[in-house]
Order: sequence, then structure tokens, then C-alpha cells
Amino acid sequence: MHLFPGAKLGLLGGGQLGRMFAMAAQSMGYRVVVLDPSSDSPAGRVADHFICADYTDRRALEMLAAQCGAVTTEFENIPADSLRALAKTCVVRPDAHSVSIAQNRILEKQFLVENGFQIAPFVVVDNAAQVLQTTYDDLFPGILKVSQFGYDGKGQKRVNNQEELITAFDALNKTACVLERLMPLRSEISVIVARGADGALESFPVAENQHVNGILDVSIIPARISDALIQQAKTVAKAIAGKLNYQGVLCVEFFVLEDDRLLINEIAPRPHNSGHYSIDACVTSQFEQQVRALCGMPLGNTTLHHAAVMVNLLGDLWRHGEPDWPLVLQQSSAKLHLYGKTEARPGRKMGHITVLAQTADDALSKALAIKRQLEQHIET
Repeated sequence: MHLFPGAKLGLLGGGQLGRMFAMAAQSMGYRVVVLDPSSDSPAGRVADHFICADYTDRRALEMLAAQCGAVTTEFENIPADSLRALAKTCVVRPDAHSVSIAQNRILEKQFLVENGFQIAPFVVVDNAAQVLQTTYDDLFPGILKVSQFGYDGKGQKRVNNQEELITAFDALNKTACVLERLMPLRSEISVIVARGADGALESFPVAENQHVNGILDVSIIPARISDALIQQAKTVAKAIAGKLNYQGVLCVEFFVLEDDRLLINEIAPRPHNSGHYSIDACVTSQFEQQVRALCGMPLGNTTLHHAAVMVNLLGDLWRHGEPDWPLVLQQSSAKLHLYGKTEARPGRKMGHITVLAQTADDALSKALAIKRQLEQHIET
């Protein structure tokens, strides 16, 4: 099945990823229908048509399916049952099976282990009696993560011993979790791949990611790791997409250990924050690639034409009002992207900057200088 420009595409989710997908689709001549429960969603405000409804609203889903030739998702916490319902009458990419695995850390880790992929040692923790009666000394220090709905460091607690584990499990409302051993990291990287309906695969350049308080702060492209590790990461990410029979854009996050081993951290069945650089630095962006995969079109060229560094802009920068954007725009190689969110809150992603250069180190130097200037502006 091929959908050509002029067709309507459906999107479940109205955040910034959906906004960038909608803008990419519209630039290619498609029309976009967004379904989201928030009446003021970033994607909803740029969509050709907006349905304000819950993701489980049967009539809203029927309305979406009736209008659209194909439907995709903005984030992984869309109920899998909603995707199954849509798939009865229209194309859905990625499918409910892939999303149901990626949206649950327990299922995700079990899938990875069963298929021979390397991850950090872990155990499922899902009831209070288990926490009180079982000793996990071989997993300390570790991190306790809720199995669902955790993101940007939310729903996670670091634990160093059994007592801290008990306290953390209580603080996370005794919901199903995974306890994962903290590993000696040298860096963190991510690979975004796209897989078409015909099984064709394309990978984007590997990003090196730095986090602050669990939130992505800076992505450096290309990652400053060996060519061998880059190829290994791309091979593993493509293998995961193949095992899932995935159709669409998929991000695989990795830990690079001090001994140069790669361990998979998690997978995201969608475009990813660490791939935003592709809008400005690649022949094809991750969002155009999502459109191409959804519509059954050939995948685009992912060649990197400039080294790049992406810096997230969090709501903290709005502490004293609108940031001083001339500090960014006076830099000729800096690209400013704002998501149109009306309320700035600490830790909330409000936009990003991408700085282009001939080398990653040069782009990083320029990006960090802009970042420091913006931060200094709110301190004065």
C-alpha cells in the first residue's frame, strides 16, 4: 500500500514530536489529523484537523480511522488496544505488538533477553512481599524503574541496599518495577533506525547523549566513539527492528561501558529527542522518514552533511520571562526550534537548538557557549 501526497495521515499524540511529524508531513503535501486529550496540544495547533479526545474513546478512534489512510503514534504510551482497534480499518505503523513491548519495561527486557540482546542484569520487582523477603545484593547499587509511564527520569529511584529498595518501592506506589544494576559507563549513545513495510532498513548517524537529572541535555553527532562500536550499535538496532517485524522509526538507546561493551538501555517505538538534529543536519530528518515509512514510500537518505550538537531548552530558562533569543540567532550556524507550548515549567521541554559545524568538537564548543549565555541571562 502506498499513500501519496494529498492523503490524510492520523497521529495519536499531540506533543512536540507530533508537531514536528505534522510539519514534515505537510511540507510533503500530506494532511494530518491529530487525536489528543489536551485542547492546547503543540501538534493539535498545527494539524489540518484536530480531534480532542481520550486515546481510548471509541467514537473518536472511529472518526480518525474513517478520515485517514494510515495512523502512527507520537509516543509509546498509547494503549495497544486502541492501535488494534484502528488496525481493523486502516494501516497502523508501528503496530500494537511492537508498541506493547516497548511501553512496558518488563516485556521489553524479556523480549531483548529472549532474542539474545545484551542488557544490564535486572530482576522484576512487583510485590511488597518479594521486596521484604528477597535479597538483591548482586544488583546494588542499582536503579528501580516503574514498568510503565516513566520518562525523563520520572518513575526511577537509585538504591544502594535493601533498605533503600524497600523505601523506593513504597515511594513508587508499589507498582510493578524492574531493578537494574548500575553499570560502569563511559558514555551513552542512541541509534535511530527506520524499517519500511518491505523490510528495507536505514539507520541515522549515532548520537552521543549527555543527561542532567534524567533528562537529555545535549546530543553530539557523530558520537565520539570508535567506528567498530558505531557499526555494532547500528547492527544491533537493525536486528531489533527485524525481530519485532517493525514498521516505522525506532530508537535504541545504549550504554557504552568502560570496557567498550554495548548494553541496550531501552527502545522507543517512535522518533526520539536525540534525533532532532536530523532536521538540520541530515538529508532526511527522522520525521520525514516516519512519514515515508507510514506511507509505504522508499526510505530517505540519512547522510549527515554537517556535524551537529543539539541542546534541549527546558522551562527553567523561562524563569524570568522569555529567554534572550538574539543570543541564539546571532550565531549563524545555530538553528532554533520552539514547540509552541504555552506554559513553561521546570524540566519541561520547550524547544531545542541545533548547532552545525565541520566537526563534533567545534559544534559542541559553540553549542555550550550559547547554552552558558542563555543560563547566565536568567541569573542576572
